[in-house]
Amino acid sequence: MNNRPIGVFDSGMGGLSVWKELRKALPHESLVYLADGKNCPYGNKPTEEVVEYVLRAIEELMRHNVKLVVMACNTATAVAIENLRSRYAEIPFVGMEPAVKPAALTSESGTIGILATRSSLHGDLFRNTCAKYDDKVRILTSVGEGFVECVEEGNDSSEEIALPLVRKAVEPLLAEGADKIVLGCTHYPFLAKHIERVIGGRKVEVINPAPAVARRTEWLLDHHDIRASKGHKAEYRFVTFADDGYLARITDKAMQLAEEE
Repeated sequence: MNNRPIGVFDSGMGGLSVWKELRKALPHESLVYLADGKNCPYGNKPTEEVVEYVLRAIEELMRHNVKLVVMACNTATAVAIENLRSRYAEIPFVGMEPAVKPAALTSESGTIGILATRSSLHGDLFRNTCAKYDDKVRILTSVGEGFVECVEEGNDSSEEIALPLVRKAVEPLLAEGADKIVLGCTHYPFLAKHIERVIGGRKVEVINPAPAVARRTEWLLDHHDIRASKGHKAEYRFVTFADDGYLARITDKAMQLAEEE
């Protein structure tokens, strides 16, 4: 048994979609959520710059004595996770990658759509994953322009602001016959209701990888024998490189998610 916390990292608030699933699946595990905030979004920044941000974030999580790190950021995973696994060999890392496999294996139309940041779509991780399935399905991609900023600015519930952004990114995928839409950024699940509205009555499944990440985290805890004890009272901490106002917003959003369970 190991009651040290699990670290969860994202460029901003998006990783709370993963935090929510971790909290639900692992009720005895303490979580330290680190949102950069100051340098978000990562998806439009040079790789070398993002790697520096990620390394700084992981060093901060290590100061919180974490036993495992969930990289709740697709862009950070794509550019830095192999570096981190080498640098911190004693710590298990769980990364994010677009859920191409389940979409490809269950598509009936033979066409799937991936919504992600530009950086994620151009990364080796995404290209290598797609290469395993591009002989089985047609894989379309679309950049969620403005999605991250919409969530960060607290406008994800605004139909006036969010819906036009979502429509622009999703409608081309639907027009090409995609029957699976994979959310390739942890901010995007917060726009799910707008995505569903654009889909309308079509038979299209939206795939959020966060539950699978929680399952992988649970497996690693067991594999390394580092689960918290069943009687352990979980604690939830929030850290950011931004200001106190941003920290308060993260905390409030997390508590809202917890109340929805």
